[in-house]
Amino acid sequence: MSETRKVLVIGGGAAGCAVTVLLRRAGLTVDLVEAKDDWNATAGSGITLQGNALRVLRELGVWERVEASGFGFGSVGITAPDGTVLHTQDDLRTGGDDLPATVGMQRPQLQRILIDAVRDGGATVRLGTTAEIRVQDADGVTVRVSDGTDARYDLVVAADGLGSATRRAIGITDEPEPTGMAIWRVAAPRPAGVTRTDLAYGGPAYIAGYCPTGETTLYAYVVEANRDRAALPPESYAEEMRRLARAYGGFWPEITARITDPAKVNYTWFDRMLVEGSWHRGRVVLVGDAAHCCPPTLAQGAALSLEDAWVLAQLLTGTDDWDDALFQAYYERRMARVRPVVEASVQIGQWQLDGVRDADLPGLMARTMTMLRELP
Repeated sequence: MSETRKVLVIGGGAAGCAVTVLLRRAGLTVDLVEAKDDWNATAGSGITLQGNALRVLRELGVWERVEASGFGFGSVGITAPDGTVLHTQDDLRTGGDDLPATVGMQRPQLQRILIDAVRDGGATVRLGTTAEIRVQDADGVTVRVSDGTDARYDLVVAADGLGSATRRAIGITDEPEPTGMAIWRVAAPRPAGVTRTDLAYGGPAYIAGYCPTGETTLYAYVVEANRDRAALPPESYAEEMRRLARAYGGFWPEITARITDPAKVNYTWFDRMLVEGSWHRGRVVLVGDAAHCCPPTLAQGAALSLEDAWVLAQLLTGTDDWDDALFQAYYERRMARVRPVVEASVQIGQWQLDGVRDADLPGLMARTMTMLRELP
C-alpha cells in the first residue's frame, strides 16, 4: 500500500484514537481533528472495560498502562436493595484467558492513555477543529476545515459520536432514539471492601451499581426512568442522585455521603441507534457511536467502538482497493456482531421498564458474552 495515502479522522474519542493509532502504525498519513479544545481529557466518571475491549487496547499497545491505571476483577455481585449479596457470578473472559474479565477505570485516564498513543504514533492533531464534507468522488474527499481551508483525503473516518454531523452530511438519516431510561453517574472514593461490580435491582431505581476504577476510586450509578432534562437543573444533580442512592444499603451509605458536588454528577438518557444498510457513502465511513449505540446494560459501548476501529484498520491495510466492496464487507462483518449486542442491551432495559420478572436475563447475557469471546 502506498504510504502517500492520506486519511482524515473526525473525532478523538475511543474509536477515533484507535483507528488513528492503527493506521499510523501501517504507515498511512493520518490527520485527526477534534471539536473540543481539551480533547475530552477531563470528561466522564468511570468506564467498565470487558475483555473484548481489553483485547483491542492490547493491540493498540496500551494494555500495560490500562492495567496499571485501572482495577481488574472477575465477578459481579447481585444484591438486594439493603446490600445483602444474593448471588455472585464469575464474568466470562471475552478477551481470552490471558486478560482479565473486566477492568474498571476512570474514563479521563483512559482518554489520556489513548491521546498519548495517538501523539506517539505521529498523527497530525488539530483540537478545537471541525471538518465539513465538501465534495467526494471515486478517489477521495475534499473537506473544509473550520479555519476555512480545504484539504483532500483518500478517506474520511467519521468518529464524531452519537450526534455525528458527518453522518448527517453524507445523507444517513438514522438518529439515536431514547429507550425510556436514564442514568446518574458519579466518581467517588472507593470503600476498601469494593473489589468488583455489585448491582442492586429494585428499590426506587431500576439498578443501583458501582464499579472499582482504581486503588482508591470507583464510579457509582443509578438507573431510573428518564425525566425531562429541563426540569433537572445541573445544580440539583448531586441532591437528586443522593435522593435515589440513600435507599440502598451495603456500601452505598459510604458512597452516597461523598456525592456532594453537582459538577461531578452526570445525567444521561439511554439511547439506541443502529445504522442499517451500510456505514459508508463513497470514501466516508462511520465508526463507533456514529454508527451505533446502545444502553450500557451490557457495558459494551466502548468495546464495540474499539472493535470497529480494529476491523476497519485491518481491512484498509490489507488491500489497495478502497472501494464499496471493502466498506460493505466492513459493515457486514461488524453488523453480525453489533446487532445482537444492541438488541440484547435494549431488551434488558425493556424487561425492566415492563416489569417482566421471569425474563431469561442470565441466558441472554450468557449467549451474548459467549459470542463476544470470538474475534471480531
